[in-house]
Amino acid sequence: MGKKYSNLVKNALGRTVPQEVNDQLQVPYMGVGKYKPDANRYGPKISSCSDFPLDGNKQVGSLKEALVKAGLKDGMTISTHHHFRNGDLLANQIFDIAKELGVKDLRWYPSASFPCHEHLIQYLEDGTIHHIEGSMNGPLGKFTSQGKMKGIGILRSHGGRYQSIQDGEVKIDIAVIGAACADSFGNANGLYGKSASGLLGFALADSQYADKVIVVTDNMIPFPCIPWQIQGNYVDYTVVTDKIGIPEKIVSGTTEITKSPDRLLLAEMTAKFCEITGIIHEGFSFQAGAGGTAGAVGEYFAETMRRLKIKGRFARGGSNKYLVKMLEEGLIEYILDGQTFDLDGVRSMAQNPGHVWTSPFTSYNYHGKGNFAGIVDVVILGATEVDVNYNANVVTHSDGMLLHGIGGWQNCLFSKTVILPIPLFRDRIPVILDEVTTICGPGELIDVIVTERGIAINPLRKDLLEKVKGSDLPIKTIQELKAEAEKICGKPARPQYEDEIVAVIKWVDGTIIDSVWKIKS
Repeated sequence: MGKKYSNLVKNALGRTVPQEVNDQLQVPYMGVGKYKPDANRYGPKISSCSDFPLDGNKQVGSLKEALVKAGLKDGMTISTHHHFRNGDLLANQIFDIAKELGVKDLRWYPSASFPCHEHLIQYLEDGTIHHIEGSMNGPLGKFTSQGKMKGIGILRSHGGRYQSIQDGEVKIDIAVIGAACADSFGNANGLYGKSASGLLGFALADSQYADKVIVVTDNMIPFPCIPWQIQGNYVDYTVVTDKIGIPEKIVSGTTEITKSPDRLLLAEMTAKFCEITGIIHEGFSFQAGAGGTAGAVGEYFAETMRRLKIKGRFARGGSNKYLVKMLEEGLIEYILDGQTFDLDGVRSMAQNPGHVWTSPFTSYNYHGKGNFAGIVDVVILGATEVDVNYNANVVTHSDGMLLHGIGGWQNCLFSKTVILPIPLFRDRIPVILDEVTTICGPGELIDVIVTERGIAINPLRKDLLEKVKGSDLPIKTIQELKAEAEKICGKPARPQYEDEIVAVIKWVDGTIIDSVWKIKS
């Protein structure tokens, strides 16, 4: 591959971004809803049934054999999904095999990475993997921020990932899908077996558009595997292995409700705000993110609904034991699940017809004929930073280090009301700034900031400002909250960078909203 990026320009938010990344032309962010693609969806090559076994048995002897048969070679794009979260075993095995075969310059295209993938740093160093296009959490994010990756990282939302595949921005050569249950034809789900992880929605686009698709399972059952979240008609090879993932590790710290008194206060204030403004009402819908504070908000919502004797129509998930409890208690009619966060969610999805599996296509894809996000009444999300213009950051910290992915965060910003419950400061560093380190979401889409010392409402939301008049809620301007944080902690130092872009942040429409710069050593 040639130079990593070129032709730096200012986008519509005034951020410096490249017009070419990893030898691909890019479009700078133009504003919400401003970029309208004029093209057809990408279509993979037509297959013929004559090229596959008539008896439907596509099983081969090993993952290595499947990768070789799929034509693994230098420069290919290899996709994986993250339904096992920090319990994933497959991604590391794929690149162990690539190293053994001497394959180089691969583009890894995960739906997310986790600390368990620190194993892959050795392959980023020796050139087996050229760069990552997906979330770069923990060790992989730090490696990227230090400028050690050979290519430029590209971070997308869950919906943005589907969009990029559908639009042909990313062409997947080989997709490897880990499934807790499958048949030899390739029908698969994540619901049953010793490695049950729940949903396989993040692998849907990979199965539909990749040139070659490999399904790997540790629970091969006779045809048919029902329900098929992945359809075997898209699958080239199936593989049985001893263990594909550690289901207990699909649960992480981000999916447990916070025990912090300060964070619980944020959750309580958020629920009270939603009650006073009428957001919580008969038949309302909500989504709470994966963070501990967001999970606690869901619990306070449940308490409020019991007290008011009302029901919600649906909750968008990430499902977890707290949402499952609400479904089973009858507080909500449906969970529309995009990702299963714990084993209670796995159980519920397998047993409860009101626990519905979805995908980034229906939930989040911005290049579709609408999606679920705008139907949701209120979404509760986190952020590492917010600025006085309500722009928010979820991927870097105040030191500039890239440590998180985007997930569905950007996609959820199109909900009717977006609330960010965040502490006023972390580790004595203010969270509200003049300007965020990295813009992941534009302030015009973020409605309310809830802190332990006050609530700021975006001036664009005159309706909410009117509804809180006369209440006992501690309403302040965002400038007042920023000043209060700085009075306690002082004005934070800005991160020091070198003049080199190490990653770019895509907006939901495929344009570049910001750049991540190399940390000065």
